[in-house]
Amino acid sequence: MKKLILVSALSVASLLAVTAHAESTFVLGAGSAAAKLDFRVILPRVLFLGVGTGAGALAANATIDQLIFDYTTNGAAIGAGVAAASISNSAAFALNAIPVRVLGNNGQIVLTSTNSGNLVNTVTPADTIPFSQITSATSDPLLPVPSAAGGTANPTFNTGSTKVTSRTANWTFAYTNTVTPAAGTYDGRVTYTASMP
Repeated sequence: MKKLILVSALSVASLLAVTAHAESTFVLGAGSAAAKLDFRVILPRVLFLGVGTGAGALAANATIDQLIFDYTTNGAAIGAGVAAASISNSAAFALNAIPVRVLGNNGQIVLTSTNSGNLVNTVTPADTIPFSQITSATSDPLLPVPSAAGGTANPTFNTGSTKVTSRTANWTFAYTNTVTPAAGTYDGRVTYTASMP
C-alpha cells in the first residue's frame, strides 16, 4: 500500500513540474488575470531563380527551354539585320518572351550570365555566331536581364526592404542578324546564375 501511495505522489509532483512552465495568474475577487505566450517563426535563407519553364513554381525544375530563330522561309534576309520569319520555343511561351522569377531574402541578389563561348554549327563546329548577336530586354526594369554575351544585373529590393527581393518579368530575346554565317543550325547556351550574401 505504501508503494502505491509513493508512486501516486511522484506522479502528482511530475504533473506539477510540467504545468509550472506555463504562465498563469489566479485572482480572487475583482481584477484581471493575464498570461503571456511567446511565438517564434523560423525562416531559412532562400534563393530562387527560374527562367522559362522553371519560373512557374518555387521548386527545382530541370527543364532547359530553347528559343529558335528560323530563317528557312526568308533566307534572303540573312545578314541584313532583319528579324527571323519564325520565332518559336520549346515551351508554350509567347514567341520570344521568356518568364523569369527571382526570390531571395538575405540581401542584394546579383544575376550573372555566362555562355558556351559562341553559337556553334552542329555540323561544322568551326563555324560560329557570337553571342553578341543575341540581344535582350525586360518587361520590368526592377528585374533587369544580364547580356547573353556575359554580364551582371541587380534586381531591385521589394519596397521597404533591404534584404528581400521577389520579382517576376518576361525577358525578350532577339537575333540581330548583322553577320552572315555559313549555312547550318547553330546551338549555344547561356547560363544565368543568382547569388546572394
